[in-house]
Amino acid sequence: MEASGVIERILYVEDDPDIRAVAELALVDVGGFEVQLCESGQQALELVGNFEPDLVLLDVMMPGMDGPATLNALRNLDGGFDVPVVFMTARLQPAEIEEYRAQGAIGVIPKPFDPMTLAEEIRALVASRPEA
Repeated sequence: MEASGVIERILYVEDDPDIRAVAELALVDVGGFEVQLCESGQQALELVGNFEPDLVLLDVMMPGMDGPATLNALRNLDGGFDVPVVFMTARLQPAEIEEYRAQGAIGVIPKPFDPMTLAEEIRALVASRPEA
């Protein structure tokens, strides 16, 4: 990520192919990001090193390795992994959101999301970070 906090490359992890397709359009065509799509946490772990994202957008509820487990695995990669992570979920109880933040997420985007504003929501979360 550039020192200015500008996000250009997003690793997006989502098990639902329909949601993945809508988000890809929202992030690439509307938002202008370069996006690497992953259908599982395991695939994210395999692709993250070559892609070198500026941000990870991570579905919370996935079969096998869920979002929090994927975040934990990314953080434990050799050489460290310290890019911002945003969770996407329909589970938006205050205690759940607080738990996601405690796990290191910079924010949570509700599902269903608005494809026309998704990129701006991500940019706003990154801009509002204390270290940004």
